[in-house]
Amino acid sequence: MTIEATAPHAGVHRRLRKKAAENVGLNSAAGHLLLVLLSLVCLFPVYWMVATSLRPANAIFESSLWPSSMSLDNYIYALNAIPILRMLGNTLLIAVVVTIIQLFTGLLAAYAFARWRFPFDKLVYTGVALTWLVPFQVVMIPNYLLVAKLGLLDSITALILPHFASALAILLLAQAMRSFPREVIEAARMDGARSWRILWEVMMPNLRGTIASLAILIFISTWNEYFWPLLLSRTAENTVVQIGIQMFMTAEGNQWGPLMAASTMASLPVLIIYVVLQRQVIQSFMKSGIR
Repeated sequence: MTIEATAPHAGVHRRLRKKAAENVGLNSAAGHLLLVLLSLVCLFPVYWMVATSLRPANAIFESSLWPSSMSLDNYIYALNAIPILRMLGNTLLIAVVVTIIQLFTGLLAAYAFARWRFPFDKLVYTGVALTWLVPFQVVMIPNYLLVAKLGLLDSITALILPHFASALAILLLAQAMRSFPREVIEAARMDGARSWRILWEVMMPNLRGTIASLAILIFISTWNEYFWPLLLSRTAENTVVQIGIQMFMTAEGNQWGPLMAASTMASLPVLIIYVVLQRQVIQSFMKSGIR
């Protein structure tokens, strides 16, 4: 009787497990299909940009997915019309310098907030956090007046100057340092290490993942900066590639071929960074808490 009573229950359990596995498989397949469709939607504008940049002038408005004929004339025209290589160099220089400076100042400030106690430290930390909520466009005019008084208009220095510190860098690094094991820091202090050595030789090597993610986020954000260079720049030689792209948009009409060629050249470095460092890029957006 026991065997006869147990056998049907075992069969029912097997059928339920099989059905559950089938449901999981269907849900997984549906999820992957949705992700593929969303990926195609996201990648299609990039593909259309590249395809349009390769179309000759007489076929620029073709609606076919694949160009009927390909030409590099748009790239040649873009390179001759504006100093785009100089602009790309300026953009790369600004992005690299801003990334290094913001990481350096962020590490120093974050260590102070995470490991030191001083009067009104929480108030100062709250003030830094609140500055992150203020859009840069709000302080553009005061910064412009300051740069003008310093005589730095239309210069690479002026494009870097307002970005010496980042509230985002300070907040992320401070949170990472607060979760750092205190035992390790105390052991370093017992060995005679002071704060400077603890920061650079103990904490920083163990925060490489966070620092790398933050560096990628700062670099991409600086590379895509548009409004501040638009306000300061006067000559094409001292501006960034985003302003160069805008030069192909005039009141007489948009030069779509060269515009897409310049956009492709401007997007290529960031796309390469994303392909090479995809995991770190995703982690940087997750840790920053923004899109």
